[in-house]
Amino acid sequence: MMTADFDPADFDGDSALDTDMAGFDIDPKLRPVRHLPLLVQASGRYNFVRSPRFPMPRALPGAVDRFDDDINALTLYTREELRLDVDGRYPQMTVSGTRAGPLGPVVSWVAALTRTGANHYSGQIWFKDGQVGAIPHTQISLKVTKSLLAAQRKVEATFTGGGAASFVRTYIFSSSSFRPAEFEYDTVAGATRVTEIGTHDHPNHPATMASETLSLDTVYRRAGFNVGNASGGGAIPLDAAGADQRWTDQEMHDAMQIYWSRFTDKPQWSLWVLFASLHVQGSSLGGIMFDDIGSNHRQGTAIFTDAFIANPPAGDADPDAWVRRMRFWTAAHEVGHAFNLAHSWQKALGTPWIPLADDPEARSFMNYPYAVAGGQAAFFADFDFRFSDPELLFMRHAPERFVQMGNADWFDQHGFSQVAMDSNEEFGLTLSVNARDNRLPYLLPPVVEMALVNRSGRPKLASAARLSERAGLTLIISKDGRPARQWSPYSRHCGESLEIILGQGEALYDSVLVGAGRNGWDMAEPGRYTIQAMLVVDGRAVISNALEVKVDPPESREEERLAQDIFTPEVGQVLAVNGTRGVGSAVDALRAATRMRQHPVARQAAIALAGPLADEYKLLQVDERARPGETPAAAARRIEVYDADLKEARHLLAIATEGSADAAVNAVGHTRFLREAGKLARALDGGVASVLRQAGLGFDAVRAGDVIGGFNLGQDMQRMLAVKANGLSI
Repeated sequence: MMTADFDPADFDGDSALDTDMAGFDIDPKLRPVRHLPLLVQASGRYNFVRSPRFPMPRALPGAVDRFDDDINALTLYTREELRLDVDGRYPQMTVSGTRAGPLGPVVSWVAALTRTGANHYSGQIWFKDGQVGAIPHTQISLKVTKSLLAAQRKVEATFTGGGAASFVRTYIFSSSSFRPAEFEYDTVAGATRVTEIGTHDHPNHPATMASETLSLDTVYRRAGFNVGNASGGGAIPLDAAGADQRWTDQEMHDAMQIYWSRFTDKPQWSLWVLFASLHVQGSSLGGIMFDDIGSNHRQGTAIFTDAFIANPPAGDADPDAWVRRMRFWTAAHEVGHAFNLAHSWQKALGTPWIPLADDPEARSFMNYPYAVAGGQAAFFADFDFRFSDPELLFMRHAPERFVQMGNADWFDQHGFSQVAMDSNEEFGLTLSVNARDNRLPYLLPPVVEMALVNRSGRPKLASAARLSERAGLTLIISKDGRPARQWSPYSRHCGESLEIILGQGEALYDSVLVGAGRNGWDMAEPGRYTIQAMLVVDGRAVISNALEVKVDPPESREEERLAQDIFTPEVGQVLAVNGTRGVGSAVDALRAATRMRQHPVARQAAIALAGPLADEYKLLQVDERARPGETPAAAARRIEVYDADLKEARHLLAIATEGSADAAVNAVGHTRFLREAGKLARALDGGVASVLRQAGLGFDAVRAGDVIGGFNLGQDMQRMLAVKANGLSI
């Protein structure tokens, strides 16, 4: 019987145990496992590969096909994968599988297992996704063959039940991990990279936890990933003495885009982690996760090492170790979001693959240490530097399509009525658009104004986190005659829990670019749309009004031609962060849009182009000679700092505000404009943006209304922006 603590990674530091073992000259088919533990692990990934052929005649009822072929299958499968999870680190007693044809996955399934004898397991297939008719069976039994020779390790699986003919399939061992992954770490000069710690460095730790040097790679290997290429990366110099260490969303997004554009041959399950000093928002923001960068949906995350995670509590026993541990936790937490893990207290939201209960006290990388009872001291006293079992089950066995969000068919049938959560009547959630009769012109990326209103009759303490990026937000877009789609943001900010007091009738505000998200452009076609949202506040659901919006047909061939350049992933991502200075294709498309004077898309495009030009701008540069997986030369990657181009910014702002500054604000979105107003004001009067950036949390000045005076706005718009600035969600 296997010991539950066996982990191949433990035998060789951070080296994963898999079939791609280099450095051996013997025949790989006879290759022994690199280390010879007393007991061989069964868990891992197994494959079955065959040449396509037509189905055989149906067997007699109850017969078992011992020729190792599925006589019930109607699809010509070319590849099958089985993931066995019964021993090793954190076993989930689960087996899952995927059947794939030439065009990709056909069906995925999951079964819970019980041990029935030595190397024998059985259980019920309780979850299926895809063309479920391709695997009608309901039961599975397994016979596991272990061996010190990798080529001799296999699983014989017998599928039965469901009224289908039984059959046997033999899967050959492929890897001790469940999924591949590739991490690369870079550090901007002036930031502090922490990718490994000693588990006993800080005196506050579980008494039973082993003392070891633990790396981020090992954390994710123990979660089931074959992490590779983690040795690449290094320090990235800032190409300017005394350059500002604070980063904007636009600068971070451009860095992610430029990085992935240089390394297009990296595999899909790749993540770039960039350690930087601070975000312009200030010390309250610990990290940002960017999703769906490039054609392979790759991802990047930024860790701000000088944020609140660098401030140990007064009187801490070992402040330096506390800071290192918090930086390590933040990096592991942000990488967890790359695998679509929600926060521990938000598991029951949206459309999870398994109904999960919220666990606000979970000792997991996905929980905030300071949010549990007793605060961070209580959290780390009982934290074993791991993920929870439900999180491990998701990462190891959920179909890949659950990592990349897609259709929301559940909403078409039930709306939000099926949410098993009490309603929160103390708040109201309102959605609106800045257009007469809710009619939007074709080509304009739609922006929805969102307000969370205190209706309790008394002052309420509420989270000040940005509404559009909260994990508790579920926003649905439904076009007449089409399946509903769930909107998901390109990026997510993770930071310190800040709160604001809302008086009766006061609100928190946000502007949401609902036209584009991780699913692509959901409102790029003319027609009628219904938009509705649910936001969880204090553990209870606040459901919005159902906003009906009409997108008008194009009025000219020019609009139709330009649509092909605007409705692209690159432009959607750039507009989501409100600008770019480094994504050339998006800059070209937006400049073309600015030539459509008086059309709202020209105003929105001009603002997106003007913002990055109104202040100095940091831009990642990557030497074309750099190779993926190699430690780059000293100058292979660097951060170049570009001066502001105030003349061009003023020209673009003149286009945006031509005829009506109010119209520019309405096109961009009220709070989206407020977040950029400081930089934009500098282009007009030359002094505000630099003060905001140097002051740290510039939102204080925004909330005070100090950044809108330079714009020729109508009195009604000024009053509205003043109210929204005071209730800006950050």
